[in-house]
Amino acid sequence: MTIKVMIVDDSAVMREVMQQLLAPHKDIEVIGAAMDPLLAMQKMQSVWPDVILLDIEMPRMDGISFLRQIMATRPTPVVICSTLTEKGADITLQALSAGAVEVITKPTMGLRDFLQQSSQDMVNAIRLAAQARVKLKAPASGLKPAVKLSADALIDAPTGGLINQRTTEKIVVLGTSTGGTQALEAVLCELPVNAPPIAIVQHMPEKFTRSFAERLNSICAIEVREAQDGDRLLPGLALIAPGGRHMLVKRSGGQYLVEVKDGPLVSRHRPSVDVLFRSTAVQAGRNALGVIMTGMGDDGARGLKEMHEAGGRTYAQDEDSCVVFGMPKEAIKLGAVDQVISLDEIPAVLMTWR
Repeated sequence: MTIKVMIVDDSAVMREVMQQLLAPHKDIEVIGAAMDPLLAMQKMQSVWPDVILLDIEMPRMDGISFLRQIMATRPTPVVICSTLTEKGADITLQALSAGAVEVITKPTMGLRDFLQQSSQDMVNAIRLAAQARVKLKAPASGLKPAVKLSADALIDAPTGGLINQRTTEKIVVLGTSTGGTQALEAVLCELPVNAPPIAIVQHMPEKFTRSFAERLNSICAIEVREAQDGDRLLPGLALIAPGGRHMLVKRSGGQYLVEVKDGPLVSRHRPSVDVLFRSTAVQAGRNALGVIMTGMGDDGARGLKEMHEAGGRTYAQDEDSCVVFGMPKEAIKLGAVDQVISLDEIPAVLMTWR
């Protein structure tokens, strides 16, 4: 099936170069290009795109406003490509919160060379976006592929000598990717202050996770913050793995801490859900509950299977409520999941784990 793409960017050079870069790919067809959202809407009335490549700073209407309008009227996968995302994480989080599937930062200088060097990243983003299940969103009031290492790169595989005795402390671990910023907001905002301790890996580049955590902290009853090495997992606290670093669960007596460390990409990601889940299987065993949520690929599937085999309780988000049903689907195929549940059911399930 051909992916129909609309390019919306006020730069004539950008529009021209993107069309040239996408032309050789037979599964992608650029059906139009426009210098601003209002012109784009006129062109889209005759043929609606499967994916929109969207700039942020444009005349007459900015990209974020256009994105919110699209998601509130006719939800369509959107890939943001803008220089503004380089200036600060806030605009990136606004785009993801508004429903963007992916965000690509373009430089202010050397644009043509950058696009040519990064053309495969853009093509991959378009193909991923075309698979996304975007949904109607009421108006508001990634990492490059690499060698696919497993969690063996950081943690030895479980051998049966698990720290598996029950303790009075229980923990929750969540793993998510594409669509996860919205899904995590939906879950965490429903949790009361006495929620169980939570450790989260959301695939997100460096510098963005702190702003993401701060935003969630401002709207949630529980405390949400970017994890630091040695932080203790406590009731009413959610720790988000820093972008560009792995996060592991460690046990100290009857308490659980997180370890934040460098390391190679695992399952093509850093942080990796597999790393978080395997460390949880080894260190917490039956004292942990894991949920694998919306996301592309299979990161987390093997780690959740190890949690399941260690006696932990395991869940997967269902297809209907996922933006991309890749990661949950792979975990289900492996037999790693005790139960498949909807996004709306996750908060109540977490509150049973205390």
